[in-house]
Amino acid sequence: MSIKNRVALITGSGSGMGKQTAMRMAEKGAKVVINDIVAEKVNETVTEFKDMGFDVIGKVADICDKTSVENMFKETVDTFGSIDILVNNAGMERAGALRKLTEEDWNITINVNLKGTFLCSQAAHNYMVEKTHGRIINIASRAWLGGPGQAPYSSAKAGVVALTRTLALELGRKGITANCIAPGLIHTPLWDELPEKNRNFLISKQPTGNLGEVDDIAYAVLFLADDDTSFVTGQVLYVCGGRSLFSG
Repeated sequence: MSIKNRVALITGSGSGMGKQTAMRMAEKGAKVVINDIVAEKVNETVTEFKDMGFDVIGKVADICDKTSVENMFKETVDTFGSIDILVNNAGMERAGALRKLTEEDWNITINVNLKGTFLCSQAAHNYMVEKTHGRIINIASRAWLGGPGQAPYSSAKAGVVALTRTLALELGRKGITANCIAPGLIHTPLWDELPEKNRNFLISKQPTGNLGEVDDIAYAVLFLADDDTSFVTGQVLYVCGGRSLFSG
């Protein structure tokens, strides 16, 4: 199993799960593109990775803007010669009771999580079709099954799942797979910022009684990105400690 010398672009990889995924891919010999909308995060991550000897470039781009996305993919191919693996990781959430959510909350959540995934997948399409090889891995969420206070986020992530299934159907004969990873509670800086009572409540809902780590997501991505995983497509891989088994 290998992704050696494959070109991988990971959106939202200036920090968190995206950064850890990019690091694990680079360790396996992939040429990695770090993307984030925050230039400082991109520059810091690229410098860190280069110091570790990785083959990496950084691209600051707003994934909600079609021109920005298309330029990022063109510059990636101009530099590395191809785009083999796309990880649509960038995301955000605006949460709250239905009656309190604003139209802006809805729009930005849908744009970043769903529109951004669509635009990046569309931009990658022609390059992958030309090579008759590609891996598109979308980061959804267990929340696509629904969650109180998560109307925009759950809707966006459900859209990501549906888009993934559609991509798998459209692109399967072109040598391109499309799959989803649906994380549950993952230990990130955002978790540490939650009030203790909120953390305790969420942990109480976990069948395993613990959080996942960013590496749990990174290694799941590696599995789906591998050259040998060509017969897995259109699937949702839950990495959630069993949280997807029930609602509430």
